[in-house]
Amino acid sequence: MDKNLKKFMNANGITKIPEYAKTGIDMANLFGVTQNGDRVNYSDFFSTDDKVLCFDDLERANVDVIDILGYINNFVEHDHIKTIIICNEKELSTKLKSSNLEMKTFIATYILDRQKELTEVTDKPMVEKIQDTIEYVFDKANDYERIKEKLIGETFEYQPKFDYIINGLLMRYESNEDLIRFLRESTGLIITTFNKSGTRNLRILKHALNDFKKIFEMVNKNYPNTNHRVLQTMLIFTIAVSFEIKAGKITKDKFVNIANNEEYKAILVSSRVLMDNRQFYIKEFDNTYYYNFKSEYRFFKFIEMYVRTRIFDMKTFKKDMEMIINTVDTSNLPGYRRLLTEEYWKIDDDDFDRIIDEVIEDVKAGKTTLIENVKLFIYFDYFIRKGLIKYDMKTIKNIFINGMNISSLVSKYCDNVEEELDTIGIAEPTPDIEEMLKHFHTLNSKLKDRMYIEKADSIFKCIPMKMEEFYERFDRECMNIPIFKYYDVYQTFQRLSCASNEDIVTIKEKLINRADLYTKEIEPEMKNIKQLKQIIDDYAKGKDNSIKLVMLKDFSKDLGKILDKYKGSVFAGNKEE
Repeated sequence: MDKNLKKFMNANGITKIPEYAKTGIDMANLFGVTQNGDRVNYSDFFSTDDKVLCFDDLERANVDVIDILGYINNFVEHDHIKTIIICNEKELSTKLKSSNLEMKTFIATYILDRQKELTEVTDKPMVEKIQDTIEYVFDKANDYERIKEKLIGETFEYQPKFDYIINGLLMRYESNEDLIRFLRESTGLIITTFNKSGTRNLRILKHALNDFKKIFEMVNKNYPNTNHRVLQTMLIFTIAVSFEIKAGKITKDKFVNIANNEEYKAILVSSRVLMDNRQFYIKEFDNTYYYNFKSEYRFFKFIEMYVRTRIFDMKTFKKDMEMIINTVDTSNLPGYRRLLTEEYWKIDDDDFDRIIDEVIEDVKAGKTTLIENVKLFIYFDYFIRKGLIKYDMKTIKNIFINGMNISSLVSKYCDNVEEELDTIGIAEPTPDIEEMLKHFHTLNSKLKDRMYIEKADSIFKCIPMKMEEFYERFDRECMNIPIFKYYDVYQTFQRLSCASNEDIVTIKEKLINRADLYTKEIEPEMKNIKQLKQIIDDYAKGKDNSIKLVMLKDFSKDLGKILDKYKGSVFAGNKEE
C-alpha cells in the first residue's frame, strides 16, 4: 500500500481493504494509473453503498462456474455490494454436466469395474449405469444449486415482450420515411417471421433488419415501381435466411446451388407433387416461413448471397429484379413455365385444361428445351395416372418424342442432367419415363458432339495465325476433354504443318502434359491421335530432312508415347477383336 492509502485507512479505522477496492486498485495498476499522481478519493473508492456489480453471460465463461460464484461471493458477503448475475440457467446446467465428459466416463467406468458392477448382468443398460455414476460423483449441478441457494437472494425470470421490443428496434429507421412506413406496415410480418424462426435471438433480427435496409434502398433506387407484395416477401426472406444461417440451424451451402426463384419453386413442386424427400429442407423452410403467406416469388438469390457472403452482387441483383418484373404476373407466363414453377393445384380448374393444351402445342413446335421436355413428360405421366388429363399415354409419348426431336435442332447440350432431374425428383421411374429418359440421353449425347465439333472448329482455326488465342483457349477449354475426336485429322495435320517450329514443339509438350494429367478423360480421342501419327509418318517418308520435318518426326514420336498409355484400348484401335 502507498502512504496515502495507509493514512486513509488509519484515519478511518479501516483494517481491511474491500474485495471490490482490491480489484479496482489491481486494475488501475495494470493500466498504469497510480495513486501518486492525482490524489485518489479513497472515501468514494471504498464506499460500496451506491455500487451495483453486474456479471453477464455466466454460462459463457471459460472459468469453472463454481469458482466464479465463489469469487462473486467475496463481493456479496465481505463487501455487501448489491450484485446481479445474468445467465441462461438451462445452458448452464447442460454445460456443467457435459464438461470433461471423456474423463468423467473413464473414471465412472473405473469405479464400476472396481465395484464389480461393470460385468454384472442387470436390467439397467450399461450407458445408464455409467451416466448415473457420473452424476453421483461429478454432479456439479448440485454444487451450483447449493451455492446458489446460499449466494442468491432473489431470482427473476426474464420473459421479454418481443412485439414491444421489435417496435423499439424499428425506431432506429425513423430518419428514412419510406423505409419506416413500410416496416411499420409490415410489423406483423416481422414478428411472425421472428416467432417462426424458433429462436429468441434479437441480435440476428437486428442484423437482418439492417440488411433489409440496404436491400430496400437499392430496390427503391433502381426499381421504384416494385410490387408491394414482392417487397414484403423480400423482408420475410431476409429475416428467414438470416436466422437459418446465423443461428447455426443449417450449413451455408443449403441454398448455394439454387440459382433463382424458378429452381426454388421447381424443387417445391417436385417435393410436393411427386413426394420427393431429397429436398426435404427446402420444403420445410417454405412451409415454416411462408405458411399462410401467398407469393409467387419466394426466393431471391441476391439476398441469399448478401446474407451468406456479405457481398451485394449487382449483377445478380439486376438479374433477379428483371426476372421478378417478367414473372410476378403468372398470367403472362407460357403454360409450360407455369407447370414447371407453380404447384398445379394453384391453377384454376378453368385454366388447367387450357394450359395442358398450350403445353402440348409448345412441345409439338419444339419451343421447349430437351431437359424441359423430360420434366414436363414426368408431370404428364403423373397427371395421366391421376386421371387429370384426357390424353392417353401412347399419344402423349409420341408427341413428346417428336417434340424432342424438333427441339434438339436448336437446344443446347445439358451437362448437369442429374442436378436438373433432382429438382423434379423421380423416386421410382415408370417404364414410360425410362423410355423418355433413354431418348433424351441419346439426343443429348448428339448435342454434346455438336457442341464439341463447333468448339474444336473454332479453336483449331486459330492455328497458325492466332496462336496466342489457341493456347489460351486450349488450356482453358480443352485440357480435360477429347477435343481431337471432334476435328478432322487431315485438317489438323494441315494446320500443324503450317505452324512455326516453335509452335509445333509447344503443342507437342502440351499434349504430353495433358495425357499425363487427364489420361482417362481424353481416351476417346486416341483413335484420331493414332491416325494423325500415321499421316505425319506417311508425309515424312522419303523426304530430305529439314528442321520442320525433324520437328514433325519428333511430334509423331511423342504421339506414339502417348498412344502407349492406351495399349489394348478400343479407342486407340489396338484392342484385339
